[in-house]
Amino acid sequence: MKINIIAEAGVNHNGRVDNAIKLVDKAAIAGADIVKFQTFKADMLTTDKAPKANYQIRNTGNNNSQSEMLKSLEMSDEMHEAIIERCKSKKIEFLSTAFDPQSLNYLLELGIKRIKIPSGEITNFFLLEEAAKANLNVILSTGMAHMNEIEAALNILYKYGANRENITILQCVTDYPAKAIDYNLKTMKTFKECFGTDYGISDHTLGINVSLASAALEASIIEKHFTLNKKMNGPDHSASLDPDELKLMCSSIREISNSLGDGVKRPTNDEINNIIAVRKSLVASREILQGEVFSKDNVTAKRPGDGLSPMKWNELEGKKSSKRYKKDQKIN
Repeated sequence: MKINIIAEAGVNHNGRVDNAIKLVDKAAIAGADIVKFQTFKADMLTTDKAPKANYQIRNTGNNNSQSEMLKSLEMSDEMHEAIIERCKSKKIEFLSTAFDPQSLNYLLELGIKRIKIPSGEITNFFLLEEAAKANLNVILSTGMAHMNEIEAALNILYKYGANRENITILQCVTDYPAKAIDYNLKTMKTFKECFGTDYGISDHTLGINVSLASAALEASIIEKHFTLNKKMNGPDHSASLDPDELKLMCSSIREISNSLGDGVKRPTNDEINNIIAVRKSLVASREILQGEVFSKDNVTAKRPGDGLSPMKWNELEGKKSSKRYKKDQKIN
């Protein structure tokens, strides 16, 4: 099973194109499939009176408004173009989250291959409608949502043209950092059972354990924030992975994915080569005379496993030996 790893750069570029380019490079080196940013215009995303979220206050202070903070994190057209060119040269997919229909249409013009609906927009009818009409794969993040809100968002997507097989629902907890105990990873299976879609995770916890557990639960998408330096100023840096942690997460997820297999139990080629050395055969536990009856007093099981299997004991017990056996000689 292929797991798509999204390295979420988000706004961790702090509004600087050089930081964004470095983030692309680090995501590619780490082995991520996709590097994702965020595309918005602050004046279309929030009013001047919108308060900061608790995690934003915790990570950036309360000296400016949410609108002012977001304004400093916008990406210009030139910045988008530079990031896309870098992604092409590094052979990693570019993706950005749009927070309004205009931003989404802009990203579609830039050639994004899939659409990410962030948790805060799961009740944004206008964005859901536009996303459905684009006829691309849709990733729907579900932080803060109840099941009925997820169902309502899906119904809008279906109504305006999205196909169920092209939708992936991500379990998410909208806090930075989020607590692992709050992640309720079994919810991903519930999404599959209730909605019939693929599922994945947008992991906001510290460390990589929740992402690795999600890989073991067969998440098809794992999204994780990363940064150049956790000590940088900004809303998401402290809850993000550094580049080395991202690389470890990617390699670990690949190993877990490869270990899941196809569900058919069979010995591997290496195991087959070990069978003789580690399985056992029926052997004489002491000298057995010709005509003596085989019993547990004179027969036992010992390695190697190239003789009569101990599983044949019921067929042998009580029969008379046709010849003399020395101790440890294989019964045939």
